[in-house]
Amino acid sequence: MNFTFRILLLLSFLCLSRSSASEKSLSLEDSCSAKDAEDGKAGCGCGSNALKRDLPASNPHPHAKQASLEDDESIVSDESGLNDKLSQPEAAKDKEDVIRGMKLIPGGKFTMGTDDPHFPADGEGPARPVIVDQFYMDETEVPNADFAQFVEDTGYKTDSEKYGNSFVFFGQMTEAQQEPVKESVAAAPWWYNTPTASWKSPEGTESDLRDRQDHPVVHVSWNDAVAYCKWKGKRLPTEAEWEFACRGGAENQLFPWGNKLLRKGGQHGANIWQGDFPLNNTGEDGFKWTAPVDSLPPNKFGLKQMTGNVWEWTADYWNVHHQKTKEPVKNPKGPKSGEEKVKKGGSFLCHKSYCYRYRCAARSQNGLDSAASNLGFRCAADVEA
Repeated sequence: MNFTFRILLLLSFLCLSRSSASEKSLSLEDSCSAKDAEDGKAGCGCGSNALKRDLPASNPHPHAKQASLEDDESIVSDESGLNDKLSQPEAAKDKEDVIRGMKLIPGGKFTMGTDDPHFPADGEGPARPVIVDQFYMDETEVPNADFAQFVEDTGYKTDSEKYGNSFVFFGQMTEAQQEPVKESVAAAPWWYNTPTASWKSPEGTESDLRDRQDHPVVHVSWNDAVAYCKWKGKRLPTEAEWEFACRGGAENQLFPWGNKLLRKGGQHGANIWQGDFPLNNTGEDGFKWTAPVDSLPPNKFGLKQMTGNVWEWTADYWNVHHQKTKEPVKNPKGPKSGEEKVKKGGSFLCHKSYCYRYRCAARSQNGLDSAASNLGFRCAADVEA
């Protein structure tokens, strides 16, 4: 990483683009400004189409069609009978196996969203009454060890493996790992489009999961998350379920543990960014990048790291237009179709000064095949009547 590049990032926080494989030259763009960063609008650049991958001409992608809830909830290709393996999950022989490692969320009425949105364009508001039925939720984000078992049992290949690349935050990479990179994201140059990056090689070349078996699996798309949950006899939570679970039964609460950033006793509640983004993460919460999935205290529902660490996929299609109703809406599921899915919780890259999305009401979105080094998931499951 050359000195000029660092200085430009630090001083201007403008959108840069990294070009040509040989010179990796820099150019300034006017689509992002320092004012945006100060207002908290720029974010870490991992939302919407910023991390969209081009479809490789030599490798037609099985999920290219627009998805709809009229289709099967799990949009997975039937390669080598994979759907048969997923519909008869090895890891979920009975209900006790399904709910192992999950918490029963009691359900009830709560206020979803907020009337004081930090990012109005994200559709954080308005605050509206919602009722969700009881359900189960994974206590933690899905760790690498569990996802590895899924791959071993089914032979599943993730979207990142099919594409041959994924997006990695540059600070996580060594100089040797950065060398094969040909481009970064113009609107967020700290995101490197990294060859061979995937769930099992999180930083691409010369990276693996040693000492990270208990960290959240990353570089998983929405499609990948749905496939895993189906194999476990589970599903992804709806956005309403996720937000209800995040709040831990409390009304109008910013974070899973309360309204102050630090918990009682000065303890950190989430793995987020401390320091100057994107060059210096001081790791005051004990972690610079991902943290083990059970490393921080749970909320009142017993759920750990509902905010920070990694973003979490939900079942809902993205929509920013919500109606404020007097009567509560029961078990909302969002639009029936779309091109992007809602993700919740923020990640280790979030900081209040630019990406204040580690609040329960905050939300963002990505395409169904998007993946990055700060994006994971946890599963939910129905309670049998």
